[in-house]
Amino acid sequence: MFRRHGLRAAAAACCATAIFASPALAGGDGPGAPGAGDDYFPGYGNGGYDVSHYDLQLRYQPADDHLQGTATIVAKPTQNLTAFNLDFALTPKSVLVNGKPAQFSQDGTELTVTPSETLPEGSLATFVVSYEGVPSTVEVDGLNPWIRTSDGALAVGQPEISAWWFPGNDHPRDKATYDIAVTVPDGTEVVANGVNTDNSSLAGWTTWKWRTTKPTATYLAFFGAGNYEINEKTGAFGQPSITAYSDNLGELAGPAKASVERTPEVLNFLSGVLGDYPFEAQGGLVSSEGMNFALENQTRPTYSHLFFRDGANTSVVVHENAHQWFGDSVSVDTWRNIWINEGFASFAEWLWSEAQGTGTAQELFDHYYSQHPDDDPFWQVMPGDPGKDAVFDDAVYDRGAMTLQALRNVVGDEVLTDIARTWVSEKRYSTGTVEEFIQLAEQKSGKQLGDFFNTWLFTKGKPPVGEATGVPASAVKVAAAPPKAVAEIDRTHALLHEH
Repeated sequence: MFRRHGLRAAAAACCATAIFASPALAGGDGPGAPGAGDDYFPGYGNGGYDVSHYDLQLRYQPADDHLQGTATIVAKPTQNLTAFNLDFALTPKSVLVNGKPAQFSQDGTELTVTPSETLPEGSLATFVVSYEGVPSTVEVDGLNPWIRTSDGALAVGQPEISAWWFPGNDHPRDKATYDIAVTVPDGTEVVANGVNTDNSSLAGWTTWKWRTTKPTATYLAFFGAGNYEINEKTGAFGQPSITAYSDNLGELAGPAKASVERTPEVLNFLSGVLGDYPFEAQGGLVSSEGMNFALENQTRPTYSHLFFRDGANTSVVVHENAHQWFGDSVSVDTWRNIWINEGFASFAEWLWSEAQGTGTAQELFDHYYSQHPDDDPFWQVMPGDPGKDAVFDDAVYDRGAMTLQALRNVVGDEVLTDIARTWVSEKRYSTGTVEEFIQLAEQKSGKQLGDFFNTWLFTKGKPPVGEATGVPASAVKVAAAPPKAVAEIDRTHALLHEH
């Protein structure tokens, strides 16, 4: 997510450790837990079941922001389940469990469902929720991540958004595949994740169908409805590349296209560093209003027009597409582990700059290290445990990227590449923790790296120059002119943080 991107919307982090390997907490007969065990966001996600697929049938009217929906959730109970929760903010009209009416009650975003009979552990279960509402008017605990625009809406946000358009198990630990069908008035376009499988029109309404076949976290599922120019071509790896640009971009349409249409090139570069691209499609969407951030929605990153005010910006495209590996395929096990997502996405910008000849990663490290004096509050945020209110702090991005360049200096380029490739390969479509990453880095390097990571990720203060910290003497010398990439990266990050 482009947080720096002052553009990302949202906000939160998470704290539980690797103890919780799945969103469901095993147990005997009884209700599932109303949370997934995330210390930063204890109410997010639920226990007692695992979701494998969401089928979302929606009807959306841009004129009044009215959304009707029927969500069919295919799940497997992980205990003998007498009741369970779904994360949902709109108004449910009915709930069926395995075809039978179920009792339900709602408190904020907690929809508690009591089926007519206990659901056996390991059985196939289906939950069908019919609902409606005006998402832009629904606020829970001061939050409303839904983005209404003059011509439609954007269901885009982090870490919360899904509860404002479909019921689900809203935590990265419980990933699923999706079919998303959105019916809108003729002349309105809809873009979502994956591949556009069908479009059909009837009585003044058009239904757009999208499918993603790889496990997807709830906050990475999205749709955008409005007036868009949609382009489809063959992208990297022979996959469909689908891009969408708001009809209202005006003079920013050119620089936006000059940036996002380079996505296949960016993915080819990133796959050379990180290994095989983990998904079935690619592309992006650029809005013209409502957003001041970018988000790595799976297969289809979404960008604010603001990133392109000063011209083309490939840094944000690199950042959001690096998240397809770090964040989307391998997600945070709890939001406390956000450094793995944002540190690698920001470091990918540095590697891209290095490959483009606009500044090496070390030159960028030196610039950011010298830019922040010892007493700068920047050094008081610990990327490995930033706290709920600082999940998207500058330090998570910049100090996070610096950690990886420092690690590169300590273990060498080949070993760091091996660490990154092994991480995304072994944890594909699952989650990971900072502690697991440290363990892998020690295994691959043959070095004890506890002190190194403790200094960079878990200690307040500026890491000192030295071989043990990976900070070279060059870092304390302020260059007369910063690397060329700095202006674009800073612009991108400023936006992300503006949000």
